[in-house]
Amino acid sequence: MKRFGLIAVLFAILLASCNQGMKSGKVTEDKNDPQRAEILEVINATSYTYLRVERLNQEEWIATDLGDFKAGDIIYYPGGLEMNDFESKELQRTFDRIYFVSLISDKPISDDELMDMAEAESNPHPQVMGDTPQKPVLSKQDIQVDRPEGSISIGDLYSKRNDYAGKTVMVKGQVTKINTGIMGRNWVHIQDGTAHGDDFDLTITTDDEPKVGDVVTYSGTFNLNRDFGAGYTYDVILEEAMPLR
Repeated sequence: MKRFGLIAVLFAILLASCNQGMKSGKVTEDKNDPQRAEILEVINATSYTYLRVERLNQEEWIATDLGDFKAGDIIYYPGGLEMNDFESKELQRTFDRIYFVSLISDKPISDDELMDMAEAESNPHPQVMGDTPQKPVLSKQDIQVDRPEGSISIGDLYSKRNDYAGKTVMVKGQVTKINTGIMGRNWVHIQDGTAHGDDFDLTITTDDEPKVGDVVTYSGTFNLNRDFGAGYTYDVILEEAMPLR
């Protein structure tokens, strides 16, 4: 996949996944419930199931973990991460709009359940590990890199975040963590030895797949306050990053 471009993430990127496969059979509930949707079409790919659903009298596409879904099933989900112009290479198709959802149930999801998950997983710098988001264990490492002309340090990105918001920026650093193939992209953590207060780690989403310890240079879109639902937000993140060799 290309251009998920973002750990529902992901909630993907970012609620505890509890999609254990749906059983067929309809549930009669309030059709005005914003969580409620009827499955109209099912497309199974290698890593995801794509569902065309009707929710609040409107059709939309969602993507979630592989599961036993059937047209006509009634499902419930509290929302997801919206992506525009998302291209699935496997399906050879671009979705004008699609929502990545990791929490799906065959019954309404209570506010208490959502609050419990948000409290358990709340973290300003979430990290996606496999199919389940977990709190990252981050420590500042003794790293020094020679930054190329035109690049910006991680410390400056944090301290001057409003100046760079929404802009294409170049960063260079050493890979300290990486999680691959999560919701169609790789999640890379880098450090460059600089910091602003307690902020020293930058999360990057990319199709590139470096190794821990590699010194990398990326160019991507620097975004602020990316909200993946249920209390998950990234203060800063570099998205759709391209490696510069």
